[in-house]
Amino acid sequence: MSANAIAHLSVVRVTDDEDQKTTDALAIEEPLEIRLEYGPAGDRKSQNISVTMRTPGNDAELALGFLFTEGIIKHQSDTDLIAHCFIACAENKENVIQVNLKEGVTPILNNTERNFYTTSSCGVCGKASINAIKTVSAFENSQNVKNHISADMIYLLPAILQKHQEVFSYTGGLHASALFDSTGELILVREDIGRHNALDKLIGVALNNEMLPLNQHVLLLSGRASFELVQKAAMAGINIIAAVGAPSSLAVQLAEEFNITLVGFLRGRRFNIYTHPNRILLSKHEDSY
Repeated sequence: MSANAIAHLSVVRVTDDEDQKTTDALAIEEPLEIRLEYGPAGDRKSQNISVTMRTPGNDAELALGFLFTEGIIKHQSDTDLIAHCFIACAENKENVIQVNLKEGVTPILNNTERNFYTTSSCGVCGKASINAIKTVSAFENSQNVKNHISADMIYLLPAILQKHQEVFSYTGGLHASALFDSTGELILVREDIGRHNALDKLIGVALNNEMLPLNQHVLLLSGRASFELVQKAAMAGINIIAAVGAPSSLAVQLAEEFNITLVGFLRGRRFNIYTHPNRILLSKHEDSY
């Protein structure tokens, strides 16, 4: 847990009209500017790509995952250095992170028209046009790889995640993305005040560890499943997504198009399967759904 992820503030707590002064733990929300440097040695260019509201911690993973899921870079090996500006550039700015691309690597910037600012609740709402939203996955065909998980295992995933949501346990104010294998073993967890940031952090560390495509895993989202989260999952080759909350109609459409199994309203021993149910093994059937 990052020491900068939680703030402790004085509050007045009211219970049955009785008030008491105490302290409360809040998840910190701060801007992070993602800056890109690229080009030949004699003609390096610096470009501000985005500002996102995030919970501090795992910023390098966030920047890497963001650039990958936005289709700006194709591989982790495209990068030379990812560091905050007090290390990577002359400015002493902890909330600016710079990604230096290797010489000869040209970022794909033609489909990333964005307003400069995106909120913690929405990463897509900063996009300038609908045509700039949909990215093409390098692992699009990996969604066809055989991958199954039992319904009994899916039921257990939220409780496993909850035990590992360290900052959420203090603040109650963070989203989480978790990666499991098909046996239900937890592989990775990342938290953030922005659901899209949590997933970018998760994909960023997986990219760093050369785990992609993630076509033998299950992605669990602690909240709802939006279009942008399905899109980011598709970029990483994920073919099973389970969400505690509801999916949007556009998320269902994209999951159907990319051959992704999308599960929503995962609570207790209940869930809905919205797309491609064949990957979910039900105990009353010998084969998949």
